[in-house]
Amino acid sequence: MLQGFLQHRELLWELVKRDFIGRYKGSMLGVVWSLFNPLLMLAIYTFVFSVAFKARWGGHSDESKVAFAIVLFSGIIVHTFYAECLNRAPTLIVGHANYVKKVVFPLEILPWMVLLSALLHFLVSFGALLVFCVLSGVTIHAGALLIPVALLPLVLMIMGMSWVLASLGVYLRDLSQVIGMLVTISLFLAPIFYPIENLPGAYRIFLSWNPITLPVIQLRNLMLWAKPFEWGEWAVSLVIGASICQIGYWWFQKSRRGFADVV
Repeated sequence: MLQGFLQHRELLWELVKRDFIGRYKGSMLGVVWSLFNPLLMLAIYTFVFSVAFKARWGGHSDESKVAFAIVLFSGIIVHTFYAECLNRAPTLIVGHANYVKKVVFPLEILPWMVLLSALLHFLVSFGALLVFCVLSGVTIHAGALLIPVALLPLVLMIMGMSWVLASLGVYLRDLSQVIGMLVTISLFLAPIFYPIENLPGAYRIFLSWNPITLPVIQLRNLMLWAKPFEWGEWAVSLVIGASICQIGYWWFQKSRRGFADVV
């Protein structure tokens, strides 16, 4: 799996650049559009929860709307990264049918292309979050340096799921619709709009199975609240993520033999 990534890294980088830049080709604002959707959703969610519902993170009545918005945005950008990869995965092979006919083209790097492109969008949004924190006077703690480590299990899990969904999407064309619904559900079944501590114990266990629950919690703990890194939970999620990644790659390589017949 890693050998294929390294062997085709130059081709992969060209595909990532074309995917990232091509999305905004001809537009006046260019890459700024990658910020528009999360910022728009942030504004809507902040109004609904902090103004209409008068929600406060952790129940602090003196919490400002800016602080609430920063907490929300930190979770939204993780979900956006996760959602972009999974939403595109089922149509990845079908959308590049011309590559399937080319025997020499390494189809297994297409999920890498989507992941790296989504990662670039995540970095743009994360940069906006940092600027937002600085302008509003919110302290960014040194633990933020561990955020790449905290997100590693999620990245591995996304890659494995993307390989599986990309292959199944060739044979099950309705899969993209199902994944779209599940990704939307995952937004509300993660501690993005509410602290997980507000839920009863049984519901916390249920939410812990959501792939983005732990990364969202750890990103906020490291960057905003200076809480210690949960190495035990991270190690378990890393093993699970690595296993899903390897199984997904194995499944893709086994199922790709029938792509040309179906596409």
